[in-house]
Parts: sequence; C-alpha cells; structure tokens
Amino acid sequence: MGDTLQRRITAALSNVRNARRATDVVSGGMVRDVATTVEGRVRLTLLLSPEDDATLVRDVRQAIERLDGVIDVRVDVEDAARAAAPAAPAAPPTPRPPGTGRVLPTLDQAPKAPPRPSAPTPVAYPNLGRIIAVSSGKGGVGKTTVTTNLAVALAARGARVGILDADVYGPNIPRMMGVSSPPPVENNRIMPLQAHGVKVMSIGFMIERDQPAIWRGPIVMKIVTQFLRDVAWGTLDYLLVDMPPGTGDAQLSLVQATQVSGAIIVTTPQEVAIGDALRGAKMFLHVGVPVLGIVENMSWLECPQCGDRTPLFGSGGGARLADELGIPLLGQIPIAPRIVPDSDAGQPIVVGDPDSTASEALRAVAAQIETLAPAVRRG
Repeated sequence: MGDTLQRRITAALSNVRNARRATDVVSGGMVRDVATTVEGRVRLTLLLSPEDDATLVRDVRQAIERLDGVIDVRVDVEDAARAAAPAAPAAPPTPRPPGTGRVLPTLDQAPKAPPRPSAPTPVAYPNLGRIIAVSSGKGGVGKTTVTTNLAVALAARGARVGILDADVYGPNIPRMMGVSSPPPVENNRIMPLQAHGVKVMSIGFMIERDQPAIWRGPIVMKIVTQFLRDVAWGTLDYLLVDMPPGTGDAQLSLVQATQVSGAIIVTTPQEVAIGDALRGAKMFLHVGVPVLGIVENMSWLECPQCGDRTPLFGSGGGARLADELGIPLLGQIPIAPRIVPDSDAGQPIVVGDPDSTASEALRAVAAQIETLAPAVRRG
C-alpha cells in the first residue's frame, strides 16, 4: 500500500494552495519527510514561514485524513528559514502533474532524517487526580455538551471536578457552563472560575468572542501546559479535558505535557462519525492512553408524549465501534429538546432537566467513569 498511498498523498497535497506563494504546498517545496506505514499512519514535515497562514497545517492534515486507508496523520511544523534545505532553488520549481514526482519511501524504507528534538517528558500533576480527555473524531457530535454534563454529574456524586477547555479553536465551555468573566490572578496563579460545583478554565475567558485562534503546534502546547501548571486547581479527583475534534496538536500536546489516565470518545450513530471516531480512538491507543469507552450521543429522538424512539442518525454505530475496539459502550444519550436552549443559557441538562432520559443516561456514564477510573482521594 506504501507506494500507492504516497502517490495519493502527493496528489492530495498538490491541491492545497499557499495563497502567499501562489503555488501548492508540494510544488512550493513546503512538504518534506513524508512517511507512511502499511497500517495507514502518515507523518510529514511542513515548512512554514512566519508570513504563511497557519491554517495550512489544518488544510494539509485534513487533505490526508480524507484519503481512504489513512488512520492517523501527524504534521510536524518547522520554520522554513531554519530548515536545512541544500541546493534550494531561488524560485518555486515548476509544478508537476500529481503522481509523476518521485515516490517517497514507506516508513520502514525511509532514509534516516536529521535528529529532531526529543518530545518533552510528561509531567505528573497528582493534585489534578484522574486526567481524562474527552474527544471526538469530528465536530458537531456534542462532545462539549457531554463533557460539561459529565463534569457536573461527577460533582453531584461528590467528586472534586475541573474542566480544562483545550478546544482552543472553538472554546464553548464558558457558554455551556454559564461563566465568562476573565479569571483573576493571585500570587502569579490563575484562579479558575466555578459553576455548578465544577472548576473551569478556558482560553475563551481570555480572548474576544470573535477572535480567531490561528495558532501553531508550539503555541497550543504552551497553552495546554500553562493551564495544567499555572492554574490554581487545588486538589481534584477528576480533570476532564475537552479536546478539539480530530487528531491534532492539542491531543499530542496533552499527552506530551502530562500523564493522561484515559480517554472517552464521543460519536453519533452514523457511519461517517464512527469512521472518524475510530481514528480518534486509535490515536490515543497509539500514544499509550487507554480509551475508557465510547459515548454515543444523539442516539434517538424520544417522543415526549408517547415515548417512541426515532433514530434520526441511524442506530448501533456506537456499539459496533466499541466492539471493534474491544472497549465498553458507556452509554447512549438521546436527543433532548431542552438541551440546546439550556446549553446556550449555561445550564447543563443534568441541572436544567434532571429527570429527562438524557440526564439519566449521562449520570449513568458518570457512574461508570468512577468505576473505570476511580478517584484517588487525598484528603
């Protein structure tokens, strides 16, 4: 599969344009060290100048993720000015038709690259208790809604809980938890805000609502590390980390920054979401983070009068994914009519409509988390 996949990667990246250079990233010499495995893992280096749009990283990753057979993509970003580029031409080379360039080697055949700086050693934060990443393969599946409700449900069960909003590109935790003030700073420590018995920290507290977060990997790593190290969390039993969708910089930054106890993958039942969720789960397993289980959200719409269930997005996808990975299906969360207005008003449904079927399902998932990752009490 190596050569075929390499050609398809080259063709896909030939469609990713760098507007500043008026060329694609392949012809512009921005892509290096592309390596693949027979399982479908892809790793490459993208050379960016300070003047380049940082969203090129996302565009490159997404272009490769869309290819059949790809299960994981890692994009290493290097400064183009510092990169060793012997005999680099003064002008971009003439574009070549997709698939006619040199076929790059598979990972097992790749020539030895210059040594890279070693990844940082994860730091233990015992006061943060069990650090659990809540992630999804794609956006729009209700990951943040699940995160907030699980946090509040765990707090209601007596646990000391914090939420770290690591979704730096779409920080919605402040709105869903009903807090928005800039966090105070005391003794050079950031004080988390509190809502519904949960401590909360988000980049959304520190940027304007319409400010785009166009950040590269090192900046994301710095934000995640600062939120772990410089926030006065106190002593927690659980820190739930709301990750951005996909398998990108924030996920890698978290597992490089600290010891993650486990991950929860949120998906909806349809196959498109399941395929993306599979990649997300495999990413955590690849970096040594156990996946605690699958939460299937939007499983059905329940008629408020008769109780009949209508599976708007298909059925059984979460169970099939859990079976394929050999992990538990933690719960199926139905669509609740009040969940959208309550979330927009900063009221998680387990608080706003505690007797609903969705609230009962979310509380059951919280109970399973306590079983799978029991808190270590420290007084």
